Amino acid sequence: MRLVTFTLADNGDDRIGALIDDDARIVDLALAYSVAHGEDTKMFTSMLALIDSGGAGLTAAQSLVDVAPAEAVVNTAAARLRSPLPRPRQMRDFMAFEGHARGAREVHFMKSARQKKDPAAAMAEYRRRGQLDPPPVWYEQPVYFKCNRMNVIGPDENILYPSFTHELDYELELAFITGRKGKDIPQAEARDYIFGYTIYNDVSARDAQINEMRGQLGPAKGKDFDTGNILGPCIVTADEIGDPYDLDMRARLNGELLSQGNSADIFHSFERMIEHVSRDETIWPGEVFGSGTIGGGSGHEHYRLMEIGDEIELEVEKIGVLRNKVVAGG
Repeated sequence: MRLVTFTLADNGDDRIGALIDDDARIVDLALAYSVAHGEDTKMFTSMLALIDSGGAGLTAAQSLVDVAPAEAVVNTAAARLRSPLPRPRQMRDFMAFEGHARGAREVHFMKSARQKKDPAAAMAEYRRRGQLDPPPVWYEQPVYFKCNRMNVIGPDENILYPSFTHELDYELELAFITGRKGKDIPQAEARDYIFGYTIYNDVSARDAQINEMRGQLGPAKGKDFDTGNILGPCIVTADEIGDPYDLDMRARLNGELLSQGNSADIFHSFERMIEHVSRDETIWPGEVFGSGTIGGGSGHEHYRLMEIGDEIELEVEKIGVLRNKVVAGG
């Protein structure tokens, strides 16, 4: 299923639904259940409630999609899609693609070298010292930071340009949502804990991020501002995605293709992430795990950052397109 959170009015309550007919229509799951059963259910009051209901909720939702009451179906064009999971229970973002781990360092040290008397010699020295390579710990374990789960937005919502940066960037990522509670989960069992997948744009203030990480902590403010985490347009359930390691991914800035790659290039698998995070720590249903940016999946790597008025589109095969516009903050 392709699950969404939506409203039917600017100030309307959030509802959850399933996309049908090539995403042209939405089955309002709460209304469909009420029509079909003559009573309401807590399972469809929010996306978190559906995730918490486990297999019973998904089975009930699928039955409603298979035979949807006409009065519970709305045109997608008449609805406003929100983040499919507006308030995740937790958010973590990894750096699991070696291409980005190397590419981002390359750009950082290239900028540094340009300030030197002999930029080519400076880059050669950085390379000789191994400074362009990810540190050993990156290969030893999945590394991540925790995000602000309170500043999540969804498709077609505006990105507010923060006042403290001049280098606002997009990041093309795949994310999964957990569907079960667990602790000390082995890799062999970890796939069973994944509820579904969505697109994640980890919007970043590069200058602030680079500066604060000189303090050997973070990222923090460079990733932490309103509208900085974007999920959507839907959550595709794990059964429908099938293999998450063979999805084409693209990013377009103002219609121009800048980034493209495939999830097959991931170094640390989602199963490895779950095993690592759950060691001596309970994970809960409704958590978001971001894959980190694919190689070449940020404007930073192409020397093309976002400006006010720009439109950024992230596309992931089998999920769809996540589109947002950058506007002045305030």
